[in-house]
Amino acid sequence: MPDKVLYTAEATSTGDGRNGHVTSSDNRLDFDMAMPPELGGSGDGTNPEQLFAAGYAACFHSALRLASRRAGVDAGDTTVTAQVGIGPEGDAFGLVVTLVIQMPELDREKAREIAEAAHQVCPYSRATRGNISVELRLL
Repeated sequence: MPDKVLYTAEATSTGDGRNGHVTSSDNRLDFDMAMPPELGGSGDGTNPEQLFAAGYAACFHSALRLASRRAGVDAGDTTVTAQVGIGPEGDAFGLVVTLVIQMPELDREKAREIAEAAHQVCPYSRATRGNISVELRLL
């Protein structure tokens, strides 16, 4: 747990959960939710896995940039794509994440070192560690 909470995001789900509506307290997020076709839905809205992927990609990318600076390395143009999968896990459902990391201006060994360092400081990585599979894939 953080020593001091600096910011708290707040969002409310109404309607039918995965087929409902979500709104953030500041109204910057305000959209319909829909189950993806692969899970039997219409796909006419976003879904929790897309939202999680967007948050994880952005958070990990910030951690990657921080780890680069701490290592005294200019990582250049970098990208992080988060792939969030969902599927049955016993009587429930589970998630699996692959973080696709591109650091084309660095050699593979240095890129791997920075990605691993980012994985140690990223709040999403820390929250999921030991709970779901997270693969770091460098391109």
